[in-house]
Formats: sequence, C-alpha cells, structure tokens
Amino acid sequence: MLKHPWLFGAILVIQSLCGIFFVSDILLSVLGVPISPIPWTYREAMEIAAALGLVLGVVLGAMLLRASLRRTRAAEEALRAASGAFMEVVADRFEEWGLTPAERDVALFALKGMSIAEIAQLRDTSQGTVKAQTNAIYRKAGVSGRPQLLSLFVDDLMGEGMPVATVTRGEEGQTSGSSASSA
Repeated sequence: MLKHPWLFGAILVIQSLCGIFFVSDILLSVLGVPISPIPWTYREAMEIAAALGLVLGVVLGAMLLRASLRRTRAAEEALRAASGAFMEVVADRFEEWGLTPAERDVALFALKGMSIAEIAQLRDTSQGTVKAQTNAIYRKAGVSGRPQLLSLFVDDLMGEGMPVATVTRGEEGQTSGSSASSA
C-alpha cells in the first residue's frame, strides 16, 4: 500500500471534500446563510457518502500507519543486525591481529572517530601511549592509518574484499595495488 503514493493523494482529497461538506453545512447554518433546499433523499445520500468517505479515510489511514510501522520495525531490526555484524567483524579482526585488550579499546575508539587526545582522556593515559598503541594497531593490521583501518571493516561488511590502494613511504605520487584485506 505504501508503494502507491497516489493512494495518499486520493485519501487526502476524499477526506478534504467530506470535511468541507460537513464544515460548510454547519457554518452556513450557524451564520444563517440561506441556501436553496434540496430534497431530503439527496441530502441524506450526500451525508452518508461523506460519512463513508471519512470512515474509509480513517480505515485506510490506519492501514497505512500499520504498514509504515511494520516497515520501520523491519528497518530497525536490519540496522541492529548490521550493527551486530559489524561488531562481530571487528572482534574477529582484533583476534586475528592479536591485539591486546588496551589496543582493542584504542582501536574501537579510533574506529568511532575519536582523536588521540579524546582517547587518552577516556582511557586516562597519556597521548604518547595512545599514539604508540595506534601505531601498533596499524602495524598489526597492515595499514598506514585510521582511514585504511576503517576501510578494512567496510570491505568485510560489503563482502567484496575490494583492494585498498596504499601509499608507501617514498612513493607519495604512486599507489600500489596491494589489497589491505589480504594483510
């Protein structure tokens, strides 16, 4: 039902017309505006049609809300699964690299985008210690920095093992085609 945006428009038009019918009828009566009488059978048919239109709008609106909530719930579950999958990939890689518990903490903070100073403050250590730990992490992971470290996990989640171009010292203008995921 959510795949048909024209349905939203149709419901809105029907409910608007029905609402206008009832509100204008009340306003004309309250303001004492004379209107030419119509046969009561036509009047009753218009009121029944307007009431049915409003009821139909409420029913369809409830169905759309239910479908929207169901899709939101499914999206949240998929996000939770992806988050869990990411943490599994991270734990597997940390185990594979043989990171110490301190290096694991620093690596997680680095993956979250925290600066050296922020990590040092959170861990209650010096910035020099955190720098040494990040260098050890990069060396064990076979990368030269945080962006490449993060790309290893993105590649794992994408499941494509895409090669990551690495820049080696002395070759700033050239990149080698080595795959970081094979490190």
